[in-house]
Amino acid sequence: MRDLLRNEAVQTIILIAIMVAGVAAFWFGLRFAFRTEFPLLAVASGSMEPVFYRGDLIVVQGGLNFTELNAASKDAQSPGEVIVFFDPRYGRAPVYLPVAGPECRLIVHRAVSKVENNGTWYFQTQGDSNFGPDSWSGTETREGRISEKLLVGRVVGKVPWLGQIPLFMHENQILATVLIVFLFAILIIVDFIFPKKGDRKPGGQKEKLLNITISKKYAPKNR
Repeated sequence: MRDLLRNEAVQTIILIAIMVAGVAAFWFGLRFAFRTEFPLLAVASGSMEPVFYRGDLIVVQGGLNFTELNAASKDAQSPGEVIVFFDPRYGRAPVYLPVAGPECRLIVHRAVSKVENNGTWYFQTQGDSNFGPDSWSGTETREGRISEKLLVGRVVGKVPWLGQIPLFMHENQILATVLIVFLFAILIIVDFIFPKKGDRKPGGQKEKLLNITISKKYAPKNR
């Protein structure tokens, strides 16, 4: 077992497994901390410019109190919250796309007004760069507004341009998969072809040590 763990290929595989486990732990930790299954999202369109640009990475906070959620136009003294919600045309059910598989359609727009009906809040939304408010139809909507049941959370932060990476991987999934597999293959191959310098022993070192041992063993003793 100890010899197996000293094998460089095995060490590389273990390192990759640790990295994957670390990323997964980080992601699930974010989901728990921000109380939403989508704590980080990449902005995929320009409908919220100049607040958010395509390729920005946004931080989403769930666990909302819908009564206290501010809804007002972007020009109001206290602008409405920017919220993330499921596209009501598809609801919460995943949409199956070619190659990509199941995917949830999410929208990030500003809540510009809200009304309560039978204990449920409905929000009117609008993109800051759009000319008018959205008029939604479909699951969990009322008079063009979306139900609170479709809300994922509100945007509490952003990192400019960092979302370009997941956008590229999402929009070029086959190419991204090939690149990742290629990089891992190169990493493993390099470990096989170019062993570490410390693992290389000069020629004849083992034989010389053996000869010295034998010489000492059979050397005549002084009387």
